[in-house]
Amino acid sequence: MLETVDALQFFLPHLSGARVNPLGQGNINDTWLVDLPNGHKRVLQRLHRGVFPDPTALMANIRYLTEHLRRMAPSPPLVFYRLLSNPEGKDLYLDPAGYGWRLLTYIDRTRTLQTLEHRGQAREIGSLLGSFHHLTADIDTEILTDLLPDLHNTPRYLEQYDTWRDTSGKSTRWENFCHQYIEQQRPTADLLERNRQELTNRVIHGDPKTSNVLFAAERDQAVSLIDFDTVKPGLLLHDLGDCLRSCCNREGEACREPRATTFDADYFQALLTGYMQSAGHLLVSADRALLVESVKLISFELGVRFFTDHLNGNQYFKVKRDGQNLDRALVQFHLNQSIRDQQGDLEQRFRKLCRSVEGYT
Repeated sequence: MLETVDALQFFLPHLSGARVNPLGQGNINDTWLVDLPNGHKRVLQRLHRGVFPDPTALMANIRYLTEHLRRMAPSPPLVFYRLLSNPEGKDLYLDPAGYGWRLLTYIDRTRTLQTLEHRGQAREIGSLLGSFHHLTADIDTEILTDLLPDLHNTPRYLEQYDTWRDTSGKSTRWENFCHQYIEQQRPTADLLERNRQELTNRVIHGDPKTSNVLFAAERDQAVSLIDFDTVKPGLLLHDLGDCLRSCCNREGEACREPRATTFDADYFQALLTGYMQSAGHLLVSADRALLVESVKLISFELGVRFFTDHLNGNQYFKVKRDGQNLDRALVQFHLNQSIRDQQGDLEQRFRKLCRSVEGYT
């Protein structure tokens, strides 16, 4: 496409003969893999203009974070992508339509997973997320511009839902199910906001789902987190809740039969084992007390977001077919129900894990 040619010419003005192909299955930005004539690879991305209206501030955040990680991260095994600049030292291209573009290093010999295959992978993801929180723990959160101030503010998402709730006309069976489920769970929406002052607030990834983790190509070792657009000040429970919500869903977020969605308690325990060994010291008692509640809440929150976007004509999350955001919402609501059904067991497993890690009671 013509836009990718213009963007590549900005970053690599003397380049010719590159091959460009779509990469990944992201819900927000557009991403391409660039194969250079010399055999090297790069990643080209176009930022979603509606989600990120200030690409300059976004890139400043990522520039600071990636430089910090480059200095702090042990390499190997951990490696994080870097921003690439054009010959004039600029790492952001603004096209005539106002979209921001960037060029990234490609992390070779890695793979992504849409769903996990065994508990060892879950433990690796927990360890990686814990390492990320540990490596960024000394960053002053005021340095980063909070471009998504309402990210994981569940009451705000409910306000957006309420705006569209009565404008969609006659509802289908599954739309009615979503409406009823939201009303059933609405009283829980402010749990983290209500307890924010007692919870740990640091730099968070913001979207540590399964597909944003890179595993080594030939072994089950998690080596990188990608997609830093949502990095911001936030609660550690936002990241942990979101990561567990994603990784412990055995059927995956693209499940076409939402009623089959279940939350895997063994993956939950394995992931938290990895996390606690890497960054358990960062969690205060209030974090540990509300951890399972946070997983439940984030699954509900994402269901509300998907359903609101469905009612709003799919303005935020990209879709490939009619009803995809409705199906995504149904997956999250059934996942939420599965967590609720197992909550006692999950709480007991986490308490036992905390007792088993030296220095935690």
